[in-house]
Order: sequence, then structure tokens, then C-alpha cells
Amino acid sequence: MNNMVDYVYWRGDILFSQLPPNPVDMLIFSELSYLRFDGIVPEDPRFSAPLRTVAKTFLSLEDAEKRCRVSEDLTLLKALADSARFGNLGLTFYRNRFVPQEDTQFAAITYLLDDGSACLAFRGTDDTLVGWREDFDMTFQDSVPAQRLAKDYTEEFAAGSEMPLRLTGHSKGGNLAVYAGAKSEPAVQARILEVYNQDGPGFTEHMMSDPGYLALLPKIRTFVPQASVFGMLLERREGYTVIKSSQFGLMQHDPHSWEVMGGNFLVMEERTRDSYFLDKTFRAWLEGMTREERSKFFDAVFDLLMQDNVSRPRDILKLQNILTYFRALHMDENTRSTIVSVLSSLIQSAREANSRPQLPDSEDPHDSQ
Repeated sequence: MNNMVDYVYWRGDILFSQLPPNPVDMLIFSELSYLRFDGIVPEDPRFSAPLRTVAKTFLSLEDAEKRCRVSEDLTLLKALADSARFGNLGLTFYRNRFVPQEDTQFAAITYLLDDGSACLAFRGTDDTLVGWREDFDMTFQDSVPAQRLAKDYTEEFAAGSEMPLRLTGHSKGGNLAVYAGAKSEPAVQARILEVYNQDGPGFTEHMMSDPGYLALLPKIRTFVPQASVFGMLLERREGYTVIKSSQFGLMQHDPHSWEVMGGNFLVMEERTRDSYFLDKTFRAWLEGMTREERSKFFDAVFDLLMQDNVSRPRDILKLQNILTYFRALHMDENTRSTIVSVLSSLIQSAREANSRPQLPDSEDPHDSQ
């Protein structure tokens, strides 16, 4: 199968001024936003550095691999630096904010294309518990700090430039891209050519009637893999395109597994049964709780994890039995009751979803045409 790196080797000799950005280009920009370019890419939007120069500096660092989301990003960066299409792009306005006390994890970077446009890419959830906490906050808050920062970032760049804009992001970054486009001032939104959401979650019902979001709908392009879980969370009005991944289950969330054909992805007719099942389960679970109950539950869980020095999601995966883990923790009876009650409702939602027949793709109201 071909992926992003194969695409760069195939299409890398054609400039953006000759061929406009396509869905694979936008995924590449999203993936690069995960790299920690602190101290390398200018933070001031008045200055920029060529991608080729940035790559050379980044790859020379002793901790280069630790600054990546996955090791494959190093291979991707090398290929981009060696290509005519990407090598001379200007990188600028790098922003990285991580504030555990405020449950805030936000990062973004802007690419200056040789066709005269700019692409603003928002980083998805990183490997910290704070980043994941902010994701769950989206289930009971109409906006979270990273979303508001994405809107401010977009308007700040637009204020200093008249360039046409594209917004993109993977995972939470896709949600941030849509939010930034929807909430930006009308004059800024009018300059936005496209918004790419790559397997990012939706929003609360509040956003579904937001005038800015409704106006942005024709410009939103959403892609999800067949077994999508993250991209199915919460609500959205735009359709989406289902694409093929070389991985299985949750691992399909990794952009490096998305199969490429030419300048696009390999498109599939429908999502997997497991994706529909988990979608139904989480929807029924969330709908069975008020916003206050969701807030109380996630507060209790994350506070306990932080008290036990669990700082990264992967640490949770090391726990042999999550229920046994919570039973062993010291907590007041109200907290224990909340956790047990909500987890029980999740299990019940899973049983009910499993007992209902699966919807064929044509009946899913969110699917693209």
C-alpha cells in the first residue's frame, strides 16, 4: 500500500503553484504539526524559515525522535525536505502552549505555500493526560481552551496577512480547525478556502445551530478511516469520506496508515461494524448523562489518575484491570458511586448497541454522498 511518504516521492517534483493542495498534502501538514519545533520555527509570523532548513536543524538534534509523535515522522520530514514541492515552503508562527493547571494543550504552525496561500495546521491530542482531559471536556463544554486559542491564532495570523487561508488538523486538531474557521470574524472566514478535519471529533449540540459553523459547512472536508472511533464522537452536520487504512481498530487513527492513491485517499463505501457499534455505545452513554454528570465523572477519574502519578494515557494501558485499579484507590463514597454508576451505564449501553442490528452505510445520516 502507498502512504504519505510514497506520495511525496511520487508528487514531490510538482510545485503548489502548478498543482493546488490536495487531501494528502493537507494530511501531511497536519502530521507535521505534531513535531515539536520549539526553538527552530519562528514564533513571529513576520518571519519564516524554509522547510528544508528547518528539517536539517531538526534532524540534527539528539532528541529528534522524542520530538516526534511517531518515528515515521522522521522519514516523512526527510522526504519533504528533499522535494521541490515542500522543501522551500516557509514555516512560521509556531505556537505551543501546555498549561496543566488549565487543562490546556495547544500547538499550531503555519505553512506559506508558493501559490500565495497559507495553511494553518493545528496539532491533535499529544501523549499527555492533560491533552486527553481537554478532549473529554468537549463532551460537556461548548468550548475548551484549545478551541479558543485556535480561533485567536487564526485571527492573529489573518490580521497580519491578506493571504487566502486553509485550515487543517488531525484528531483534536481537526476539531480545532473547524472551530477556528467557524468562530473567526466573517471577514476572516471569507478568506478561508477549505477546512480539513482528519478523524477529529464533532461538537456539542450548541455548535449545530451556530451561524458561523453553518456558513462554514460548504468548506469543510472531513475524512475518517473505516474503523473510526474518535471521528465519530459528538455531533456534526457535514458529511465525511470513509478511507482505507492498513491498520486495524484504534490503530487506524494513525495517518501513516491511511492508504493513498494519486493525490487522494483510497475511498471505502462504509465504516466497519465495530465503528458503528462503538458510535452507538458512546452516544447512548453520553445521552444518558447530563452535562453536570459528565463533568463530575471526568473530574473524578482524572483527579484520581493525577493523584496516582498517571501522567500519560499509555500508563493507563499498563493497568491489568481498570476496575480493580479504581477500587484500590482511596476516594470518598460519592466519587466511588459516580465512577461505578457511569461505568455501569457504559457497559449497559454497549450491551444494548450490540443487540441492535447494524445500520448499513446508506442509512448513516452523517455519511458523505
